[in-house]
Formats: sequence, C-alpha cells, structure tokens
Amino acid sequence: MKTKSLLVLGCLLLSFNKFSSAQLLPKYGDSRSGTTGFQFLKIAPDARSVGMGEAFTAVVNDMSAVYWNPAGIAQLDSSIIHAQVGQTNYFSHINLQQIAIAKKIRPSVFLAAHLEYLSTGYMNVTTEFAPTGNGQQFNFSDLALGISMAKTLTDNFSFGFTAKYIREGIATVYTKNIVADFGFQYNIGKGNTRFAVGVSNFGSPTSAGGSFTKLTFGGDATYKNFEKINVPSVFRLGVATDVIKKNNQLLTIAAQLNHPTDNNESVNVGVEYGWHKTLFGRMGYQFGTDESYLPSFGIGLLVKRKFGNIRFDYGFQAKKLLGVVHRISLTADLF
Repeated sequence: MKTKSLLVLGCLLLSFNKFSSAQLLPKYGDSRSGTTGFQFLKIAPDARSVGMGEAFTAVVNDMSAVYWNPAGIAQLDSSIIHAQVGQTNYFSHINLQQIAIAKKIRPSVFLAAHLEYLSTGYMNVTTEFAPTGNGQQFNFSDLALGISMAKTLTDNFSFGFTAKYIREGIATVYTKNIVADFGFQYNIGKGNTRFAVGVSNFGSPTSAGGSFTKLTFGGDATYKNFEKINVPSVFRLGVATDVIKKNNQLLTIAAQLNHPTDNNESVNVGVEYGWHKTLFGRMGYQFGTDESYLPSFGIGLLVKRKFGNIRFDYGFQAKKLLGVVHRISLTADLF
C-alpha cells in the first residue's frame, strides 16, 4: 500500500509541476499586481484557519477543506453529516458568508457542497457631473458555488477535487466562470507529520457581460465590450506536525508556502493547541504580505452532544491600514 501511495504521490507531483509551469508561474519581468479579478476567492471564509495564520493546507481535517484543500474532506470522521457555517465581518461593512455540507457516500469517498457569498451595502453612484451622487445606487456582490469529492487511497494518502461556479457583479456588469481546486495530503508516518499540495482557482480567463451607461459631454455612452479577466490561481505547499500528542493534549505546528499568480510569494506559519479535545487556542503570522501587522489568533470550543459534536471557532486578524477582521464559524458533526 505504501508503494501505491508513493507512486500516486509522484504522479501528482509531476502533474502539479506541469500545471504550475503552464498556468501558475508568471513570466519573469511582467507585473503581477492587479492582473486578476474575483478577488473574493482569496478571502478565507473560516475562523480556524485564520487563527493559525492561514497555514492550513496540510492541517485541514474539517469542513473548511472545501476552501483550503479538498483532500482534507477525506479526513472527516464517520459521522453521517458534516456541516459548517461562517461569517466574516470584513473591511468597510463588507460581509462574507459561507455554508458547507459533506456526507460519506462510500467507505473511502466523501462528497461535499459549499456556497460563499460576499456583498456590500448599497453605495451612491457618483460621476464627474454629480460628484456627490446622482440619485442612483449600486452594490457589489460575489458568489461561489462548489461541489467537491475526496477519496482516501490508503491510511496515509488522500486526494480531492472541486469544481466551482463563480460570479462577480458590480451594478449591471457581471463576470462568471468555472474553476477547479485540487490537492492531496500525505502522512509521512513519523510524528503524524503531514505534507500537502493544493491548487485553488485553476481556470481560464473570461470576459464580462452586461453593460452600463455613462453620461459624457457628447451625451449618454453605453459600454458593453470588456477585456478578459483572469482568475486568482494559487499554488500552496504545506507541512504540519504534532509536536505534543499525549495526556489529552495536542500541539500542532504548521508552515505553508503560497505562490499566487497575481502577487508575490508569501509564507504562513501557525500553531494550534488542543486541551482534552474541547478547548483550542491558535496563533499564526503571514510573512511577505503588504498588510502584515500583528499575529492572528483564535479560540475554539467543542461540545459533545448525543446527536454529535458542535464546535464554535473565532478568528482575529489585524491589518496595518485596513483594520481588524473578525470571523466566526460553527461546525457540526452529526451522527
């Protein structure tokens, strides 16, 4: 079985290298900032990962795997149904909601579905002729709807795949696309050390639809032809290990390298401490990002009931210029 796992691991690494060279690695000398749309796909929707500084690709073993690494869905226990809802209070009254559900359909196969929705409040339309507003309003909304499948090949190796429909809209202009996530997790076997690779938002450019009318000196002008928009693909490489695993205590440390197509590389590190599988404390930091300021942190509480387990998580992030971000997640494992 170990030989089978290593062969599959090698094939996947070669495939990831081919994909990353063709789609994820930028051309040297080209600018990468501001080259993609669908920026909401880069916002982590769950509280647990944020508490660990988003060093989570190799750690993830709950419903947040639908965002970080679909292979992690295969690490869920044998409960009948798993569900998670999350709320992110982002900057400038922007809100992000997430809901995910998973079910084990075969002894080693999980199927999951998830929804993310980002929205802003209504804003006044301003123009050169009406800088304080022309009496009209608009809003900004984003949507991601995904279906995931994860499979365990051996006790040490799992992989997963997600297909996502994404839509981004502002006023009467919208863009939609189909993208994919895929990844794997491999338990090396010593100290419960895990190695993981994941690719998120892998897809081709797409053009915006709809139209808008703008008042000019020559009268109303309607615009309906737009340039193609790229998706913010990202390649993640992570490792995690349990440095303490005894006496009802678990201390996990993790590190992750991120390679996005529209920004510089960054490194995330994080820790999670669990006491009696009930209380959790987390802390992490992101290196190489413009808004790095303070370490992120989070807490978690797991309550066992007759019908299953309920876990509440809170995550805190502080940005240097943009301010504080609060996240809460509620996860249920129902028997």
